[in-house]
Amino acid sequence: MRPFDYYAPNTIDEAVALLHQLREGARPVAGGTDIVVQMKEGRTKFPYPQMVVSLDRITALRGISFSEADGLRVGAGTRMSEIAAHPVIRERYQALAEGAGVVGSYQTMNMGTIGGNVCNAAPSADTAPPLLIVDAQCIIVGPTGRRTIPLTQFFRGPGLTCLQPGELLAELRLPTPPSGTASAYLRHTPRKQMDIAVVGIGVALTIGGTISHARVSLGAVAPTPIRAPKTEAALEGQAPSDDVFARAAETAASEASPIEDVRGSADFRRHLVKVMTARMLSLAAERANG
Repeated sequence: MRPFDYYAPNTIDEAVALLHQLREGARPVAGGTDIVVQMKEGRTKFPYPQMVVSLDRITALRGISFSEADGLRVGAGTRMSEIAAHPVIRERYQALAEGAGVVGSYQTMNMGTIGGNVCNAAPSADTAPPLLIVDAQCIIVGPTGRRTIPLTQFFRGPGLTCLQPGELLAELRLPTPPSGTASAYLRHTPRKQMDIAVVGIGVALTIGGTISHARVSLGAVAPTPIRAPKTEAALEGQAPSDDVFARAAETAASEASPIEDVRGSADFRRHLVKVMTARMLSLAAERANG
């Protein structure tokens, strides 16, 4: 590992001021489970950071709160293990608990943060599909103040986000799910832990006789995690059934644009999208019906 300068601000404002002042030579670090490994191995996605700004001391970036009126707030510095174990998330945002519960090893989940997982912008990020299906909003803090954007506009490409120099992802806001809503997340990996998703599927359904609201998201099958709008449209207004879910899963496979690499061919990934989407739709419907 090459030498670098280390900063440890205590507040969001201090961190933003440092990042704005240091510009391109500085990188923020939360849990460090991605960038520190990349720095040790000399394979950082961007130029090797000359300065590291630790966010670990900033308590305002951590924490989980929920109200029926305002929904769920998750600080960007909240650890994966806290998210996976939180009772409200496990009950009301099942897919997010499932995604956070498979990020790396147990040690990784005790260090890694949801903000780091999102800002790393890997197409295979396990919390991205669960966040996309609940229409998550990103609260971003920077030199000019705060701004809010939907997560669908946050990712710009592999390893790329909309964050400008000096900006930080401060928190994520998730609306309260309507009554009769349930969600599910599943990824395919060769190993249960310590592996990267070959395909990740997130599904949320609101059911009251018919499917009144549907969200489907796909991970690791496009340059960024994506929603599947044609699949969602094919589900809404339909009575839940295996046939409806099978047809929607076919549509989801057509919305994927996977690459071929050592972990799987494009055809294999499309097949997984079809099989896993049908499976997750059935599971979400079962959960929504109690």
